[in-house]
Amino acid sequence: MTGTSVLDRGGAVREGETLDAVAVSDWLQAQGVALEGAPEVTQFSGGASNWTYRLQYPNRDLILRRPPAGTKAKGAHDMGREFTVQSALKPVYPYVPAMVGFCQDEAVIGSEFYVMDRIAGIIPRKNLPRGMTLTPAQARRLCENMLDRLIDLHRVDVSGTPLEKLGKGSGYVQRQIDGWCARWDKVPTWNVLKFRDVQQWLKANMPADVANGVIHNDWRLDNLVLSPDDPTQVIGVLDWEMATLGDPLMELGCITAYWNEAGDDRIAQFMRRQPTHLPGMFSRREVVDYYLGKTGLKCDNWTFYEVYGLFRLAVIIQQIYYRYHHRQTTNPAFRHFWVMANYLGLRARRLMRSAR
Repeated sequence: MTGTSVLDRGGAVREGETLDAVAVSDWLQAQGVALEGAPEVTQFSGGASNWTYRLQYPNRDLILRRPPAGTKAKGAHDMGREFTVQSALKPVYPYVPAMVGFCQDEAVIGSEFYVMDRIAGIIPRKNLPRGMTLTPAQARRLCENMLDRLIDLHRVDVSGTPLEKLGKGSGYVQRQIDGWCARWDKVPTWNVLKFRDVQQWLKANMPADVANGVIHNDWRLDNLVLSPDDPTQVIGVLDWEMATLGDPLMELGCITAYWNEAGDDRIAQFMRRQPTHLPGMFSRREVVDYYLGKTGLKCDNWTFYEVYGLFRLAVIIQQIYYRYHHRQTTNPAFRHFWVMANYLGLRARRLMRSAR
């Protein structure tokens, strides 16, 4: 069952995250964007990453992205980079939203931001929207289409485009392991294990890069927009802040770290952010087999990529928990993230033992 009732919509703007819609409208019109009237402003769920708003004008439906308050627009919240990547991808990868404008002047709303056209569709978050169902056959077809769109991205020819500058050449695997290990070491808390054994195992088992292509680096169902007419079809891909040039198998490892199955334990189900538990959804093994079968890429040590994906996710979770632990944020949703970080380490160690 589908229809307009299941389209992804913004909700009320969260306290302390108000957007100056007048300032944004004035700036957009100064850039030559024709707007009518004042917009209805809503905000999308989330908050650990960039803040996302919908500005619904009578004649235009727009999305605004900005970094959280108190952060700089460089590094993990580089609005200019996210805007540039999508602008360069749009001509060769039609699932990217159309960019409208990028504002470097932090005086407008207190930070850099960019604006893009909204893609109206369904975003499958932890659970499907109320009133929407998928048969097992539809769920399987969605998995296939999700992976086909990922393969399309990995095959994009970047030669002669600004996308060539995204990466640093060969050695992507080594850079990722070194980088995530360094990030982990910067966010220790007394209640989370050191993960030295996981880091040592990853460094000892690193394969060479198998390929180099555009990777999204946060490829999940809840970052996709599905067609309202056929929710097995992907019509948009969102959240490009971590996109780069790199090894596609490293991205595949990250995908399986987020991919919780129906038979996984209670902690995994608690962590689930996408409806991969539904009947008909691929298992993690099927995700890997389908991708390798369609691309023809060879993989002699899949356990490495799976352990890497779990460790990387543990670092991301621990970085958020570190902020909560040191009272840099008071969001109660982060209170038990230390449990999740330890749990991901446990899963990684099980895989490491099975590889011996």
